[in-house]
Amino acid sequence: MPDDDDFPISVRDAKRLFADWKTAPALLLAVSGGPDSIALMWLAARWRIALARGPRLVAVTVDHGLRKEAAAEAREVKRLARTLDVEHRTLRWTGPKPKTGLPAAARVARYRLLAKAARQSGATHILTAHTRDDQAETLLMRMLRGSGIHGLAAMARETERDGVWLARPFLDVSKSQLIATLHKARLGFADDPTNRDVSFTRPRLRALMPALAAEGGDARNLARLAQRLARANAAVEVLADGAERYLALRDRAASRAGPGAKSLDAKSVGAKTFDATTFAAMPEEIRLRLLKRAIDRFGHEGPAELGKVEALLAALDRAVAEKSESRRLKQTLAGALVSLTGGRIRVEPAPPRRRRPE
Repeated sequence: MPDDDDFPISVRDAKRLFADWKTAPALLLAVSGGPDSIALMWLAARWRIALARGPRLVAVTVDHGLRKEAAAEAREVKRLARTLDVEHRTLRWTGPKPKTGLPAAARVARYRLLAKAARQSGATHILTAHTRDDQAETLLMRMLRGSGIHGLAAMARETERDGVWLARPFLDVSKSQLIATLHKARLGFADDPTNRDVSFTRPRLRALMPALAAEGGDARNLARLAQRLARANAAVEVLADGAERYLALRDRAASRAGPGAKSLDAKSVGAKTFDATTFAAMPEEIRLRLLKRAIDRFGHEGPAELGKVEALLAALDRAVAEKSESRRLKQTLAGALVSLTGGRIRVEPAPPRRRRPE
């Protein structure tokens, strides 16, 4: 019996995949020229035609300047976009390229350029062609790095970035199904050799997928695991929200009951403060999230790394557990100053670092 992945995606399927964004004024499509993104542009164009009134579509190709073939691939995307009645722009990543961490730097540059183009185009969302296979690989990468629940939830269907939304309509769709769609439509696509370059992490993990699939760890099951972890992460976030409100309510109650209410409120402007004893009684995962939230909010070098937040929380726990009345702690992390004094934890922006004399 053939698998669903053997069948191309129909217009009806596309209507379901893109339904969440039918009322958007404009959508920006990230189209590199590879099979996944070409399928994204093809299906989005067919979906829009089927609507009585749909969003304006703007396809953007980012030329990272890393391969000589990239310029020709961008021209091919532009040619296809014209036949589909889709606007197209090519953006270039200029300037020096790092010698290490190139994939991560290219990704940051790509999203920066895409977000800028989206704002200029009046697009509320950037649609990317991440597939179920990409989701599985992302989960594996984060597992190997020891990510927490939030990281293991992998990619969400929608996330906010640089003032626009990143949307991923194909997270439940396999790459093979997108290729089947292109074959039926008789559309060609570019082949980026870096996707097979085992000097990078993702292609090395991609090469392991057949062996993992033989043990039951195929892309479908790994993506399902990411979905379940996302569900668990959402539940923990709700608990963290409740814990944050509880700490605030305890502070307000204490302020109303004591003569130091006004001074406590005044000192809290531009900072996050909470009672150390009440905070210490909460589950560790909740405390980690609350501490990281405060550091990311008031720090200017974030987001804070989970491992460093864990180390800071352990130091706070040791300081809170001390019997001495003079228990104190002061550390900086990700541009935030975290201190413990007078039985309260305080998170605020760290003072600027002093420049070393030249």
